[in-house]
Amino acid sequence: MAEQKKGSFFNAKDLIAYFLVAGTGAVIQLVSSSLIQDWFGITWSASIYPSYLVGLVWGFILTKLFAFNARQSNQTRREMIKFFMVAAVSMFVTKIGADVSYEVVINYLGFDIYEAKLPFGKKEVNITEMVCYIFGQGCSFVSNYILHKSFTFKSTGFYDRLKELIKES
Repeated sequence: MAEQKKGSFFNAKDLIAYFLVAGTGAVIQLVSSSLIQDWFGITWSASIYPSYLVGLVWGFILTKLFAFNARQSNQTRREMIKFFMVAAVSMFVTKIGADVSYEVVINYLGFDIYEAKLPFGKKEVNITEMVCYIFGQGCSFVSNYILHKSFTFKSTGFYDRLKELIKES
């Protein structure tokens, strides 16, 4: 296999680091989604937005430090604003991916709702919902990687234009 150029968009180092960071964020989202459902008595679909928000701060820190080698960029405020803009888009991608896949699995493919008890626990987990949620997160992973790599952690001039626009108002 030929060695990839350092500037390559889909280089192995960035992809692996981003996968590990995003995987950590996905676990945080799944756990917080379950807790939010239990604490507030809401459905899994309604828990997607708040659980996504729980993972945002950790996601930014981990992505900045480990995924795109932006640790010493001295542009944290700029990257944070752009990160949250991408995260807002991604939150909808996750929600739509989860909801649409659930509709397809239940109503069009005719699968049943499968539940299982967690080992050493009493809680029943809806496996069908969890798989659909993970599918939504997978859709989000792809869009996030592309947007963070090409927009958030890259100087595009967008932040400077946005700052000037705000000053003029």
